[in-house]
Amino acid sequence: MDGVEDGCRELKAAGYLLIVATNQPDVGRGTLAQSVVEEIHSKMLKMLPIDCVKVCYDAGGEPASPFRKPAPGMLLESAAEFHLDLGLCWMIGDRWRDIDCGSSAGCSTIFLDYGYDEDLRTPPDFRVKTFSQAVSLILNTNKTP
Repeated sequence: MDGVEDGCRELKAAGYLLIVATNQPDVGRGTLAQSVVEEIHSKMLKMLPIDCVKVCYDAGGEPASPFRKPAPGMLLESAAEFHLDLGLCWMIGDRWRDIDCGSSAGCSTIFLDYGYDEDLRTPPDFRVKTFSQAVSLILNTNKTP
């Protein structure tokens, strides 16, 4: 995505921890090898200044995993691991599950509106069209990392 590499570097330079929380249900469903996802994450970690990648491989369905977005488990686990105040954290996402997850965890939420044909269940705190706009919004608020 345009602006992601520069944006991540700007956030990192401003003192933010960068944590990715991702559902990978195809692994749980047996339609994608976990090694493929791990290879993608390895390349991403080499390209971007990301501190941690949290992954939920749960296939979905019932009972729902407390770590599968929209549940906030990955964010709560990250907060405990890195001693974060989730009230000072941001969740950026492009799907309703991301916004619900961030909101449930107490983060400020930024919805990257790519025009997907799905309704949001929880209103985001902010709505932007690009990752660069999300980064500018974060850097221009009074929240400090």
